[in-house]
Amino acid sequence: MSQTIKPIFGNKKKTLSLAAACTAVALAFAAPLPAAAQQKFVSIGTGGVTGVYYAAGGAICRLVNKDRETHGVRCSVESTGGSVFNVNTIKAGELDLGVVQSDVGFNAYNGKGQFKDAGEFKKLRSVFSVHPEPFTVVARKEANIKSFEDFKGKRFNVGNPGSGTRASMEELLATMGWKLSDFSLASELRPDEHGSALCDGKIDGFFYGVGHPSANIQDPATTCGAQLISLTGPAVDELVEKYPYYSKATIPAGLYPNNDKETQTYGVTATFVTSADVPDETVYAVVKAVFDNLDDFKKLHPAFAHLKAEDMVKNGLSAPLHPGAEKYFKEKGLL
Repeated sequence: MSQTIKPIFGNKKKTLSLAAACTAVALAFAAPLPAAAQQKFVSIGTGGVTGVYYAAGGAICRLVNKDRETHGVRCSVESTGGSVFNVNTIKAGELDLGVVQSDVGFNAYNGKGQFKDAGEFKKLRSVFSVHPEPFTVVARKEANIKSFEDFKGKRFNVGNPGSGTRASMEELLATMGWKLSDFSLASELRPDEHGSALCDGKIDGFFYGVGHPSANIQDPATTCGAQLISLTGPAVDELVEKYPYYSKATIPAGLYPNNDKETQTYGVTATFVTSADVPDETVYAVVKAVFDNLDDFKKLHPAFAHLKAEDMVKNGLSAPLHPGAEKYFKEKGLL
């Protein structure tokens, strides 16, 4: 805050003593700041700009910013590398909130999987969950793929490093006894790149954890007749039985052009997380903005259409609730 303090001494007769002037200045700085100067800024880490994470973050910021004059919180959304990146950046204090796959949140809190070397992140806190995210395998029409096993020796996009999709892909491959070298090419394209690469014949398929319907799947299905491939078998059964954050899922028939059969797969839940270091009142304001306007939120993306408040406070939450979120949920009788 900058202030211009006019001289109180000059050629004119002094109107204030030095002591009085100092008192006046002290009172000026002690007085409550205008609402604009008191604003808190929160940043939400999401994923690629074509994915549902980015849409979810944008939807939340839109609702938060709508009432910023009331609660003093201004929200901004950032496109990032995805779940793992978001966790690490929240841990470093560079992001306030982020969208994270439920499995990635579990591993981060417990220091497992991709966070084994970094250790437990016990300050990780859940805020609420959003949409289910089935793992979606898409194949180039000409590649003649009938099952995931047919991708052995093919060119396959395993996801960009730092994303939850990549972490889940590696876990599936390990359970199957596969390595990245089992593909002739294991590309690391971002979600906004893999659809065009598929249609351009640069890859034969890709794996992506995403809420449906997704423009990211719609585009290659429409443009080049890309096919959804079911993801089933002993490895999937083992993962679902072993980990509480996984569940079987079905992508409905006809949801995408040229895909008239339902697709069986499994998946996780997208969750919003933060750090215990983020103030309670800030998280409370974000949660209130979403849940007080849940009907509006559900209209902001098709993946949110069937969300239920009672599910959002429990499904897929792999870390303890943040006190700011817990306070709101208890006030509304959701806990």
